Amino acid sequence: MRLLITGGGTGGHTYPALTTLSALQKRGIPHDVLWVGTAGGLEARITAEHGIPFKAITTGKLRRRPNLRELGTNVADMFRIPLGVGQAIGHAARYLPDVVLSTGGYVAVPIGLAAKIIRRPLVMHEQTTVVGLANRILARFATAIAVSHVSSLAHLPENVRDRVVVTGNPVRPELLHGNRAAAYDYFGLTFEVPVIYVTGGATGSLQINTLISELLPRLLPHAQVVHQCGPAWIERMRAIQLPPELAERYHPLPYVGAELPDLYSAADVVISRSGAGTVSELTAIGKPSVLIPLIPTGGDEQRKNARYLAESGAARALLEPKPTADDLLGELMPLLADPALRASMGEAARKIGRVDAADALADLLLQTAAQAHAGVGRKPE
Repeated sequence: MRLLITGGGTGGHTYPALTTLSALQKRGIPHDVLWVGTAGGLEARITAEHGIPFKAITTGKLRRRPNLRELGTNVADMFRIPLGVGQAIGHAARYLPDVVLSTGGYVAVPIGLAAKIIRRPLVMHEQTTVVGLANRILARFATAIAVSHVSSLAHLPENVRDRVVVTGNPVRPELLHGNRAAAYDYFGLTFEVPVIYVTGGATGSLQINTLISELLPRLLPHAQVVHQCGPAWIERMRAIQLPPELAERYHPLPYVGAELPDLYSAADVVISRSGAGTVSELTAIGKPSVLIPLIPTGGDEQRKNARYLAESGAARALLEPKPTADDLLGELMPLLADPALRASMGEAARKIGRVDAADALADLLLQTAAQAHAGVGRKPE
């Protein structure tokens, strides 16, 4: 099978494709792969690290609400987009894939159009509950539409819903097999109080870091905190003055790498944003969380993700644009005081998670490629 992958810009688009590719590789199915993305996107670095053939194209951003300050960029993007489509058609026509997998981001639109033009089947995957603009465009001519949540159906036109398959959002399998004891040793944790893992993403979050810094003196008597604060914040967070008896309970880190599976396993509660990737991880591993959505995001997707988990009993959510440290503490204290509540929330999270999402998406790719090869649904020449 010849597989062309497109999607990237961020980890939320890149890692689901990479995890699905790994699921195909583990089956031992002979295949060839080409990834098409942007030279400056995360996908360029990830493919280089994994030895995946990669081609870069030019692309422009499709803005929902353009404004005068972005006028110059908008004009430039008007020229970049058709250039990217031409490059995408060239790469796709030379490679002639059996199937194309698109996981979103603006780079996906040119390749999706190219798949349509050269008449190759397109499997589109949406990670969020709210279907993004790029995927709303691609949904019109995708052969199959994979979504992470049933609720995504409401965001798609009725005439494409018969092509929708709910696969879930692929999660890196290593996250499911963390070692709790290894995390306790690595971070120097104690069994006296619960463990909170705080993350605002790879670069950290001004909002979350500020809330945690304000909250620490009141929080640390009841918990120990491992805080992935981002490289730009690490010195500032290390400089926070805490009573000596509490200081050893706070563990700020610039970023979390290979130790993430162990840290997830050790965490009793997670404080984080509510992007699609994070939500998929929390539900797959079954962790209670307090979610602080990034506002605004396209389609207000983070707040909708957080509300979805909260209504499912899997999380607490601070849905207002500017929550206070008191708001966060008010959501945390009942969880820290009640192991049974944490357990029930973790179980609720696990019930809506999909640990088999990568395999389900791999099955859909194989099925779509086989049907195209057999001519199923193909219009007469």
